[in-house]
Amino acid sequence: MREEQARMRDFKGRTAVITGAGSGIGAALAHLAAREGMNLVLADINLADLEAVAASIDSPAIALQRTDVADPEAVQALADLAWSRFGEVSLLCNNAGVVPGGRHRLVWEYALEDWRWAFGVNMDGVVNGIRSFVPRMLAEGRPGHILNTASVAGFVSGEGSAVYGASKHAVVRITEALYAGLRERNAPIGVTMLCPGLVATRIYEAERSRPAHLRSSDGRPAEAAEFQSISDNLFQNAPSPEEVAAQAFDGIRNDQFYVFTTTRYDPVIAQRTQSILARENPLFDSLISLSKGKADAGEERS
Repeated sequence: MREEQARMRDFKGRTAVITGAGSGIGAALAHLAAREGMNLVLADINLADLEAVAASIDSPAIALQRTDVADPEAVQALADLAWSRFGEVSLLCNNAGVVPGGRHRLVWEYALEDWRWAFGVNMDGVVNGIRSFVPRMLAEGRPGHILNTASVAGFVSGEGSAVYGASKHAVVRITEALYAGLRERNAPIGVTMLCPGLVATRIYEAERSRPAHLRSSDGRPAEAAEFQSISDNLFQNAPSPEEVAAQAFDGIRNDQFYVFTTTRYDPVIAQRTQSILARENPLFDSLISLSKGKADAGEERS
């Protein structure tokens, strides 16, 4: 086990790199890190959003870079920027994520472009961040932390959100491997996996950032009108990105690996786990029905 003094509790003067910082949870993480006195390296595929976030933060220690996290060279350039500007990185937040439109189709109905886009950002983005930053952080030998944004969707199953859920299942496995590898080497770098439920963010605007070559060619509408109406009601009562960012930072301070923002989906997670251990056929409850009423769980959008 890593020594108590290796935990990252003092953030002042340290450097945080945050992907998907142009909105939602990423923007909230940036604001909170700034209040903690951290240097900021903020990345997002939408430069205008990124500049708007930076303009709302009262700190001279901010570097911005338009970054497609699915591109390993772009993420490597982000790492180069962080070290050249601030000389170190102590907190890496692999937070960028997308949900393809049409996310409530059946698994065989998704276009290949949906799979490639979701896995490129949600999974490859985390992998690229790990590959470009972790070796340098290890070489520095000082306490640090890595926050990967997963989702409750990485722990449940069923017919809905197959593309998004599959990519988040991958993030869960990758993050657990990262944690295990760093512990095995007694590295002074902690790992937290943020698993949000519903968060009041710009989730339905995800398509605005989809690259042209990955736009779906099947001609189907992004979302059924009836589900859009249900989801609008759910997100109206969802917690704010600022609340979720605060939970994430508490997890970092406490060196806590799993940070779930809700207990609402615990029965579904338990049901799936019990079916696996009992070698029984799965039983799937509707995630929509679990979320009706006052929502405090679901998917996140950075």
